[in-house]
Amino acid sequence: MPPSPLTALSPLDGRYASKLEPLRSYFSELALIRYRVQVEIEWLLALGAEAGVAEVAPFTSQAAARLRALAAGFTADHGERVKAIELEINHDVKAIERWIREQVADDATLVAASAFIHFACTSEDINNLAYALMVRGARDDALLPAVDAVVEKLAGLAHAHAGDAMLGRTHGQPATPTTLGKELANFVHRLRRARAQLAAVRLTGKANGAVGSYNAHLAAYPQVDWEAFARRFVESLGLEFNPYTVQIEPHDALAEACDALARLNTILIDLDRDLWGYISLGYFRQRVVAGEVGSSTMPHKVNPIDFENSEGNLGVANALARHLAEKLPVSRWQRDLTDSTVLRNVGVVFGHSLLGYIACGRGLDRLEADRARLAADLDANWEVLAEAVQTVMRRYGVADAYEQLKSLTRGNRIAADELRAFIRGLAIPDEAKQRLLALTPATYIGKAAELARKI
Repeated sequence: MPPSPLTALSPLDGRYASKLEPLRSYFSELALIRYRVQVEIEWLLALGAEAGVAEVAPFTSQAAARLRALAAGFTADHGERVKAIELEINHDVKAIERWIREQVADDATLVAASAFIHFACTSEDINNLAYALMVRGARDDALLPAVDAVVEKLAGLAHAHAGDAMLGRTHGQPATPTTLGKELANFVHRLRRARAQLAAVRLTGKANGAVGSYNAHLAAYPQVDWEAFARRFVESLGLEFNPYTVQIEPHDALAEACDALARLNTILIDLDRDLWGYISLGYFRQRVVAGEVGSSTMPHKVNPIDFENSEGNLGVANALARHLAEKLPVSRWQRDLTDSTVLRNVGVVFGHSLLGYIACGRGLDRLEADRARLAADLDANWEVLAEAVQTVMRRYGVADAYEQLKSLTRGNRIAADELRAFIRGLAIPDEAKQRLLALTPATYIGKAAELARKI
């Protein structure tokens, strides 16, 4: 069967392909090859600028521009040619070296320098930098903006519903009231913190040869300070230099990014489940989309499918992200190949994460608060004011305050008149008594509205 969205093995390249277009320029096979070409070119240009490597003369601005254009203008046809070379020699990185040589074969100056393409490098000197650039770009240009869009929508809802009183539920049971906006504001704060932690991860890189000790570099040019050179090169790519590695860069920073991403996703899963529950309780309605079908047999259904889709995709992303975080930093001795195939799934982690963010945002767009339902639930649970009453009683030294309210309310639904009759009989100052008598479940919200408006 020819490849198509209908025959794709992965839903990322099938059912959800159109939603993940922003990630293709970072995590496709074509993108990986292009980033490898970029690193190879920049390494060659850096060698030309190093005074101690006299055999590579500094490149003219025209020559440098032509070399950089190989990466900037890398096309699918170029990728096919690289893959053809790889099929012939059975090595993906070496194929890129050969392809670059082919591209400059008509320029005598560049041909002379082409012997220094991949000079003193092991494949991992190219790969670790390529992957770091891919992950950083996808994080900054695709993932973080999608998270920001969710947070912005969530903050808007928090402000809009800051004062909408809502029955709290601890252990699933009626509890101290809060506001709808305050509960959403909690997630805004958590997501902003997790987003900052993901954004702050500094991707690392190395360029130090087959076992991390510059052996080949020094064999050819013993007078060059290769560690300083490698540091300048890695930092020129906007990455943090790692001076101590084996053949592979140990992926600790990438594992840190996966951990940070999983933590952010976990917060969103918590949000998805809470919103699913609030829809189930009737606190939120979902705007009906014309022509949409909710159930194949029950015409009335408007299911919370966006939050379910988000939760499912984020769960898949986290399962793989946690595997990457645990596996990638572990390599036998100076090198084994297990990280290579695992690294190719970084894009899968980002893909399912992005799908989760898109689905959650779509769900947020459809929410409408049912204020009548919120009010009815509060009015049916006056016993939640027992906390306030017993706390005020304790302030004024009433004996057995907690036990009295427990006897009155635990496991019981009590009406407003019953609770107020109890309050009127209390031996507490009249001012405190009047405050309690004026209290309702809908007004017993503490600073909830203020906190929601500040987020």
